[in-house]
Amino acid sequence: MKNKIPIKGLAANKPKAKPGTKTGDKIWRFESVPTYEDGTRLDRFLRRLIPGLGQGQIERMLRNGLIRLDGAKAKAATRLKQGQAVRLPPIIPEIGMARLVAAPRIVACSSLRQQLDDMFLAEGKGWLALNKPSGLAVQGGTATHHHIDGMLKAMIDDAGNRLRLVHRIDKDTSGVLLLAKTIEAARSLTEAFQKQRLEKTYLALVIGLPPETGSVRVPILKLGGKAGEKMQVHEDGQSAQTLYRRLDHAGRKMALVALRPLTGRTHQLRAHMAYLGNPICGDGKYAGDDAHPGGLIVRRLHLHAWQLKLPDGKLITAPMSPHMKASLDNLGMGVPSAGWRFQDV
Repeated sequence: MKNKIPIKGLAANKPKAKPGTKTGDKIWRFESVPTYEDGTRLDRFLRRLIPGLGQGQIERMLRNGLIRLDGAKAKAATRLKQGQAVRLPPIIPEIGMARLVAAPRIVACSSLRQQLDDMFLAEGKGWLALNKPSGLAVQGGTATHHHIDGMLKAMIDDAGNRLRLVHRIDKDTSGVLLLAKTIEAARSLTEAFQKQRLEKTYLALVIGLPPETGSVRVPILKLGGKAGEKMQVHEDGQSAQTLYRRLDHAGRKMALVALRPLTGRTHQLRAHMAYLGNPICGDGKYAGDDAHPGGLIVRRLHLHAWQLKLPDGKLITAPMSPHMKASLDNLGMGVPSAGWRFQDV
């Protein structure tokens, strides 16, 4: 795998910390937004600037005004502009280092490189695609220490170059995961995802027999409390739309469907299919025991990010995960050919 792609001008343009400005008993640190970070989200800029800094810490300091942009409060999703001044509290380096010490670190080794090589799908100018296996998280969490993001950071080269995430898929979802080779490519691909210039097609084995074709267009909202990361259909939620096509079925008990999300909400496909009355097989979070038919069907999520079409027309297809292919074989269903197109059905 090629992950030693030079980031042009990175070393030369990296901003140096400006002298602190004393206010009361505090010495604030100021960072000027460099050219290559123009358009970057504030939280991503901060995580790159202070290794180990957590999203929760960033959100709290922004809410409290400890971190400011051009002297004013800002949100984590605020897009930066070249030359803007980011004010940081004097304790911020210690906050980042404390988190680094507490979190187990993924160490570069031959087996780690082999694991990434085994996931390799394709690459092009500025991007590289992996076929992420089910069960491997894209980013870390409270009890998740082995993940794609950590693996990529462990493989950073001496010049500081590494592959970067530009989107996520759920831990238990398999399939196409797109990475950027440079910061510039990351910005471009992130914008393409946000503006829906990439076409994503998923395959899912669902319970029951959904209509041959249709659209689910209902807003979804994240549940609070002990529900964890779970979404529910709610009028106060974010707008979300999913197109679906039935490809095959085993009587009225189970069906293989193609799904195209027109928005990118957390757990959108899982929440929408459960709302339709045809939950994804193995999705106990959204359907409880009804999602586990038993027999030869393993108790794992049957959702696969099958195809991703880039803005230039390049189509990336990921082979089916072993457990999902085995389930389809046991049901006498087949995977569509590589030339299948969602709009052709």
